[in-house]
Amino acid sequence: DKELVVGDSRYSCSLIVMPERIIAEWHPRSPEQLQAGDFEMLSTLSVDLVLLGTGRRQVFPQPPLYRSLIDAGKGLEIMDTPAACRTYNVLISEGRLVAAALIL
Repeated sequence: DKELVVGDSRYSCSLIVMPERIIAEWHPRSPEQLQAGDFEMLSTLSVDLVLLGTGRRQVFPQPPLYRSLIDAGKGLEIMDTPAACRTYNVLISEGRLVAAALIL
């Protein structure tokens, strides 16, 4: 099935990737399952930008769901998961404080 490879590890669940840690078993299994609480948790991370990978296709969540990110002054970029992975790697190589919240 679907899986994400991070370093030497393989994941078959949605997850959050940051330079210093991985949060496996992130709740949403599809973009339609995203809830405000998922974004509230992301707003507490020590990053400037969150890349949201919404699976095989780009799906924009309703703005009230991610209000906590805006209120916390965090940037949000929404793209399909493969694009989010590529963008994460580029931004990390530039030393940016970024997290990738990836839905398989």
